[in-house]
Amino acid sequence: MQGTVDGFTYGLVTPVVAFLMAALGAALGLRCTTRSLHATRSCRVGWLALGSLSIGSGVWTMHFVAMTGFTVQETPISYDKPLTFAGLAVAVVMIGIGIFIVGYRGATRMALITGGTITGLGIASMHYLGMAGMRMAAQFAYDTPLVVLSVLIAGCAATGALWAAVTLRGALSGLGASTLMAVAVTGMHYTGMAALDVHLHLPPTLPADLADVLPRDRPAEIIGPMLAGPACFLLLAAVVLLFDPRAVTGGRDPHPRAGHRPRGMVREGAARARYR
Repeated sequence: MQGTVDGFTYGLVTPVVAFLMAALGAALGLRCTTRSLHATRSCRVGWLALGSLSIGSGVWTMHFVAMTGFTVQETPISYDKPLTFAGLAVAVVMIGIGIFIVGYRGATRMALITGGTITGLGIASMHYLGMAGMRMAAQFAYDTPLVVLSVLIAGCAATGALWAAVTLRGALSGLGASTLMAVAVTGMHYTGMAALDVHLHLPPTLPADLADVLPRDRPAEIIGPMLAGPACFLLLAAVVLLFDPRAVTGGRDPHPRAGHRPRGMVREGAARARYR
C-alpha cells in the first residue's frame, strides 16, 4: 500500500526556516574558509575546522528542520538516535575534507572540483543517512534518476560556492556564496524527498528495535531537542566571527608573518631601486 506523504505539513514555514539555517551555516563556514587563506599556518587549521563544523551543523540542522514538516498519514515516525547523530558526524568530516583541500590548495581548478565534489557528497550522505535513521511501519523506495540528480545538485552548487568564497571579495560575494551553498543543501534535500516512495506494511507492524529510538508522537517534539546543540554552535561561531572583523570583510592580516612582505610592497621596492 502506498503511503500518503506530506512534506509540507506546516506550509512554507519549514522550507523557509530550513533554508535560512543552511544559509547561516554556509555563511559562517565559507567566511572561515576565506579567513583561513590569509591566516598564519598555525591558525589555518583552526579556521578550517570551525568552517567545517559550521557548514556541517548548518546542513544537519537544515535537514531536520525540513523533516519536522514531513509526515506519513498512515503511520507514526520516530528516529534512531545513533544513525541520526552519525549523519552529523559524516557531514562534518566529509565537508571538512573538502574545505581543507580548498583551504590548503587555494582556488586551483583541481582543488575546487575535488573539494566541491567531496563537500557535495558529504551533504548527500548526511541526507540519506538521516533518512535511513527514520523508523516507521513502512519501507522506503527511491527513484534512481532523482537520487542522482540530487547528488549532482549538491556537488555542483557546493563547488560554485567554494569558488565564490575563495576568489571573490566583498559582502555581496559572501552573501552570494552562502546563498548558493544553501541552494545546494535545500535543493538536494527536496529533490531527494521527491525521489522517495513510502510503501506501508499491511497489517501495520512496528519495528522490533523501537525501544531504543526517540518518542514518536509529533515530529517537532521529536526533532526539536536534537536541534538545540547544533543551533547553539552556529550562534557561538557567529560570535567568534564578530570578534574578528577581518573574517567578515575578508581582509588580510594587518601583521604579516616575519620575513614575509606582501607582493605590492616587493614590487614597489623594486621600482624604487630601478629609478635611483
